[in-house]
Amino acid sequence: MSVKHIVFFSGGLGSFFTAKRVIERHGKENTILLFTDTKTEDKDLYRFLNDAEQYFGIPITYISDGRDIWQVFEDVNFIGNSRVAPCTQILKQRLSKKWIKENFKPDECILYLGIDWTEEHRTVAPRKNWRPYRVEFPLCEEPFIDKEDMKQELKKIGIELPFLYRLGFTHNNCAGMCVKGGQGHWAQLLEKLPERFAFAEQKEKELRKKIGKDVAILSVTEKGVKRPMTLEELRKKYEKEPKQLDLFDIGGCGCFVEDDELITCEIDARKRGDVI
Repeated sequence: MSVKHIVFFSGGLGSFFTAKRVIERHGKENTILLFTDTKTEDKDLYRFLNDAEQYFGIPITYISDGRDIWQVFEDVNFIGNSRVAPCTQILKQRLSKKWIKENFKPDECILYLGIDWTEEHRTVAPRKNWRPYRVEFPLCEEPFIDKEDMKQELKKIGIELPFLYRLGFTHNNCAGMCVKGGQGHWAQLLEKLPERFAFAEQKEKELRKKIGKDVAILSVTEKGVKRPMTLEELRKKYEKEPKQLDLFDIGGCGCFVEDDELITCEIDARKRGDVI
């Protein structure tokens, strides 16, 4: 049995160009593109996946828990935030790990993530999470390319840039409602896609009521004290005076790059009230 090369294909630029390098090196017959669907995605992401299938000549393997991120937050009684996100743990990491372990032994495959050379520090947790499986990061190797290079190359290939990138977002996950995003990211969502912001704001409000605690997706530090900041508070501040917010706090999707054990520990601690 030949070794299979499994690319975690998220629908973002990084995973697309990771797949491109893996296929060029190992052949499409030895490559698997694995997409874990959060059921919270922008519809144009699926168009991009279809275009990628046609370009690479490989059918994408779709797996899903069946829930979206909001259903996960309700089920675990915990709202994901920029530090701790049960959605990435449950809908991405654990699901893909289950699929891979059911289909391949550690010596039968190599795993690939779309982390590039500008974020090489994020390679540590995936290697820890996946032991004894081998994880590689082709975009951390020469020739080095950045996101702008990827956009230009995609244009040359003839594939349209995904919708969220066209609006200026830094990634193409969860329809822009990524709980790993910071104040600047959510302010951008409010400005560019207000109906999605309103949906997330309402979901957060419902979850806060169910959980019965002052918890939120975002946080703010005032006079050295960190506290939760709801999406409603962010919206009102943005409408009144955007300068009240840290618009440079973009954050970003952390799927597959978080330490699985630490996520579990922090969720348990926060539920006990040990961590704000």
